[in-house]
Amino acid sequence: MPDAFSALDATAQANLVRRREVSPLELVDAAIARIEHVNPALNAVITPLFEKARAQAQSGDLPNGPFRGVPFLLKDIGAHSAGDPFHAGMRALRDRQWSEAHDTHLAAKFRAAGFIFVGKTNTPELGLLPTTEPAAYGATRNPWDPARSPGGSSGGAAAAVASRMVPAAHATDGGGSIRIPASHCGLVGLKTSRGRVSLGPDVSERWAGCAVENSVTRSVRDTAAILDAIAGYVPGDPYTAPAPAAPFTTNVGADPGRLRIGFTVTAPSGMPVDRECAAAVESAAQLLASLGHTLEPSYPAALGDNELTRAFGTLLACATAHAINVWSGKTGQAIDADGVEPMTWIFAELGRQASSRDYLHALQFAQQHARRITDWWAQGFDLLLTPTTAEPPPLLGSFASTPDNPLAGLLRATPFSTFTSAFNLTGQPAISLPLAWTETGLPIGIQLIAAYAREDLLIRVASQLERARPWIDRLPAVHA
Repeated sequence: MPDAFSALDATAQANLVRRREVSPLELVDAAIARIEHVNPALNAVITPLFEKARAQAQSGDLPNGPFRGVPFLLKDIGAHSAGDPFHAGMRALRDRQWSEAHDTHLAAKFRAAGFIFVGKTNTPELGLLPTTEPAAYGATRNPWDPARSPGGSSGGAAAAVASRMVPAAHATDGGGSIRIPASHCGLVGLKTSRGRVSLGPDVSERWAGCAVENSVTRSVRDTAAILDAIAGYVPGDPYTAPAPAAPFTTNVGADPGRLRIGFTVTAPSGMPVDRECAAAVESAAQLLASLGHTLEPSYPAALGDNELTRAFGTLLACATAHAINVWSGKTGQAIDADGVEPMTWIFAELGRQASSRDYLHALQFAQQHARRITDWWAQGFDLLLTPTTAEPPPLLGSFASTPDNPLAGLLRATPFSTFTSAFNLTGQPAISLPLAWTETGLPIGIQLIAAYAREDLLIRVASQLERARPWIDRLPAVHA
């Protein structure tokens, strides 16, 4: 059910409002119609906020920000909005009809930018898996092939944007949760530098500093403009990324110069890499070389240390145990094994069994190892090019756990986070771009990683690649 706005990115929709060619209500009504038409096939939007959105669109105090009147979706984990349901993929919170009383700093910045929240998107329980199949709300389907996963944990957001329900949506990334869905759904997904976007006021950091929040979009210019709107220190933040020399949008279309770019198709874990994912990187390397950059088969050797994966697992298990304790306290009712999925509970048990010494050892190892990884950039490299994932989008059900192996889903996750999670530990910015498709028409992302706080460089090169190999007009099988 295409309309006059479905093919437009967020910047183009905002320009229509700015020129008074359309009203915010027209954009919101069109987005609601698209969601009602497409969402039953995908299950990306789990909480409609339609009437609130219409009221906001007609409000006289709608902020005059860069995205005034543009419909937007919040992921149901991370940024929460005042008075709206917030369940983090958990049955326990869904059954208790939990909602939050206030905006997070990020939600408030989205509002100040002029975005209008039309709903909340599906996410795996506590954002733990690179697929979106929570028991609480059921599976979200990939619009390119509804039998396949859209990725996770921002799978609902990615499916909604790829199918053109909305032009952009909030997303989070603790181990690849922006980049993996972007890869699986043919979108732009930027994981920001640690401290670039405030996580306050409720928390100072998540997952020992690994988790960040941003968005998934269909265009590089949207990614840059949204980052301009949400980046920056908020009083009380424990740390912040250095402010850019100029707005991120100034890098769209700007010449990145001649860069030294290392590339690899070898997974840090040593596992096989699908031939089409490897071919996507090789093709991207050739394209970058044709654009004047120097490409070298090189990558940080420290990425191959398996102890890094174990350290990340310890930190994440402890964070999962802590999250269940926090939600038990906030709701006033203890959440037990019956209130969460078996995998979540067993993983939290591993966190509970870890001592403070185990946790601090894992944290110190990860921090020390991050220095070894980032030394590679200090040796004169500007960017690292890798596959975003080691496999194309998998079939739904691939991450199912069994009673005798409740952690099977987490183990299956390795091919999808093997190229992404290390850069959550280092805090570096990384972007997934939809530069390739499989022989059967599934999107495959390539990942570019820059030195800390160099989102500007990623945006310059991403914009250059977008011009050289455009993707925005590609349509999935299921779309508005």
